[in-house]
Amino acid sequence: MREQAGRRDTLNRAAVRPATPDQGPDERPDERPDERPDQGPATSGATAVGVPDAAPDAAPAAAAPRRSGVRGRTAPPRGVVRALAEVRMWPRSFADRLTSPLPGMREFARLAREGALRPTPEGLHGIPDLPYEPGPLPEAGPGTVAVTWAGHASWVVRIGGLTVLTDPVWSRRILGTPARMTPVGVRWEDLPPVDAVVISHNHYDHLDAPTLKRLPRNTPLFVPAGLARWCRRRGFTTVTELDWWEAVELRGVRFGFVPAHHWSRRTLLDTCRSLWGGWVLTDRAGATVYFAGDTGYGHWFGEIGRRHPGIDLALMPIGAYAPRWWLRDVHADPEEAVRACQDLGARRMAPMHWGTFVLSAEPVLEPLLRVRAAWAGAGLDRADLWDLPIGGSARL
Repeated sequence: MREQAGRRDTLNRAAVRPATPDQGPDERPDERPDERPDQGPATSGATAVGVPDAAPDAAPAAAAPRRSGVRGRTAPPRGVVRALAEVRMWPRSFADRLTSPLPGMREFARLAREGALRPTPEGLHGIPDLPYEPGPLPEAGPGTVAVTWAGHASWVVRIGGLTVLTDPVWSRRILGTPARMTPVGVRWEDLPPVDAVVISHNHYDHLDAPTLKRLPRNTPLFVPAGLARWCRRRGFTTVTELDWWEAVELRGVRFGFVPAHHWSRRTLLDTCRSLWGGWVLTDRAGATVYFAGDTGYGHWFGEIGRRHPGIDLALMPIGAYAPRWWLRDVHADPEEAVRACQDLGARRMAPMHWGTFVLSAEPVLEPLLRVRAAWAGAGLDRADLWDLPIGGSARL
């Protein structure tokens, strides 16, 4: 959904008290709001969710750290590991997880006075110069970690012998935005068999129903709490939803769900009805890729780094940040992304969430220029900034 405009809807103040399901809005046929989160009986070990940190504190996280056997790093505690496709019970709202309140009429009035949610004509002149260099996917065996940027927050991550898609959006257009500025960096027919998909949250530029329809319905989907019902209604049979600090394992790769400074909504009636976050993927040898999804800057990055030490690569959003007063709470700017990477203790950073869709007012090339300057200003090794073109790849 159009995050920077939809986020400011006056209905947001009612996020804690969702409207009744019979008040469905006029929407695309494929995007019917789910009446309520899954409320069926939970399988063994399933519990309702309380405060964000309750689960990890109750888990065996205090156990002595394990050695991973790779570069002398210490593997993180196991924490809470859930079963694949486990049926869970969730609260009706996750509004208590918001880092800051969603704005109301005062912010709308300021936006009406100031306007400017799209780049100026001069800011759009950079579209022909956006980096787009599609190439073949690199070879990646079980001991190799490789990433390919398909555009926006969509990556092809090869880790532990698996091919994982992050927030896959192969559509030319998403609801409420102009068409893509750059084509998808990887043709769908060139993808190897997809072993898993991770979703960060339900905004339209991250959860794209037409793209998911291209996948076999038995593809494992890993999604935030409260989003499994949406996926199951579309025929997917192996859907695992997680709370923050929980994890699931698939063929030796661990998928850990971690917090983000963001929010969720897909229709007028489901504000914060599902959770939002990022993913930490770890293979058997301890190699770790952090996918931030969509997030503002804040305290969670330091906590993620403490719980997941030795992150090899952080896939970080750097775009959709202007006007700053309007988007600061939910979208990091390039300088904040570099700071977040340092808070994480990540060895490398690959920028994303820019150069694909026109979502905000900054000039289209500005995120790349600013992140390069911020990386240099922080005294970090230039080789560790993987500022890939759309379609570009890199391997650890």
